[in-house]
Amino acid sequence: MNVREVSWRVFAEEYGSSTMEHSGEGEKPVSYIVTPLGARVNRMLVVGVVTEIEDVGEEDKPRYRARVADQTGEFYVSAGEYQPEAAAALAKISPPAFVAVVGKSRAYSPEEGVKYLSIRPERISEVDANARDNWVLETAKSTLARIDAMQEALNMSEPTAGELMKLGYPENLAEGVVLALDYYRDVDLNRFRNVVKDALRSLLPEGRGKTEKATPAQPPKKDVFASVEVPEEGASEAANEELQELEVGADEEETVLGIIDSLDKGSKGAQWDKIVDAATKKKIDKVRLEEIVANLLDKGEVYEPELGMMKKI
Repeated sequence: MNVREVSWRVFAEEYGSSTMEHSGEGEKPVSYIVTPLGARVNRMLVVGVVTEIEDVGEEDKPRYRARVADQTGEFYVSAGEYQPEAAAALAKISPPAFVAVVGKSRAYSPEEGVKYLSIRPERISEVDANARDNWVLETAKSTLARIDAMQEALNMSEPTAGELMKLGYPENLAEGVVLALDYYRDVDLNRFRNVVKDALRSLLPEGRGKTEKATPAQPPKKDVFASVEVPEEGASEAANEELQELEVGADEEETVLGIIDSLDKGSKGAQWDKIVDAATKKKIDKVRLEEIVANLLDKGEVYEPELGMMKKI
C-alpha cells in the first residue's frame, strides 16, 4: 500500500536553496528534493501571489508557466496536458491574484552544475489574503521546527534519525535532517531564522500597510479556498484628480501605493517616470521613493510586470 506523501510547507527561500535530490526505496521509489533544513519534499502546498502566467505551449496543447511569490522569493509552476485541472485553472486566472498550489517538487538540470526547481501542480485555486496569511503562519512554524531539529543534530557528535526521534521529531523530518546535514554540511541556521522573522513581520500592520481589505473571520475549511477579488484593469477617467486628492501622512507607503494604483491605466501597470513625478509633488523625493518601493516589493504589495513599470497587488 502506497502512503500519500505529506504536503510540506516551505518558504521559497528554503526551497530555492535546495540542490539535493534523493530517491526512496521500494519497487516504485519516490523522488525527493531535500532542503537545507531537512524537508524531504515530494508534495508541497504553496500560497502566494501569482505575478505572471505565460502560455508556452502549442495551439492544441496549451502549457502554462507561472511565477508565485511569497514573502521570501518566488516559486516556478508549470502545467500542461498531464495536469489538465491545474492548466485549466491557470488559463482563467488574471495576475496578480492570491493562489494556493498543491503539487510535486521537480528538479531540472540542463547542464552539470546547474539545477532549476519548480512545482508540477496537481491543483491550483484562487484564495484570499486570510488563506495566504494562515499559510505563512503554518509555514513559519514548520520552518522553525526544522531549524530546531537541525540545531539538535548539529549538537550531536554522531547524529542519527533514531536519536532525533527520541527527542520527539517525526521520522520523515529526522531522516531528512540527517540527509541534509551530511550533504549540505554547514547550514546557516541564522539565515533561515531571519527568513521566518521577515515573513512574520510582513503580517503585522506596520509590515503590510493598510492596503488589504479586511474580511470577516471565518472558520478554516479543509481543502476549500475562497476566491480573491482581483483589481480590474485600467484606471478611471478621474485618475489625475485622485492623485491630487492623495494626502501625504505618516504612512508614506500608503501614499505611494495610491499613486501607483491611480497611474495604472492597463495591465502593464504605472510608468516609473510618472510615479517619480507624482511622488515629487507629494514631497517624496526620488531617493526616498526608491526606498519605499523597495520595501513594498519585499512585502509583496507591488511587483514589476516589466522593466520600468510598477503594479499594485
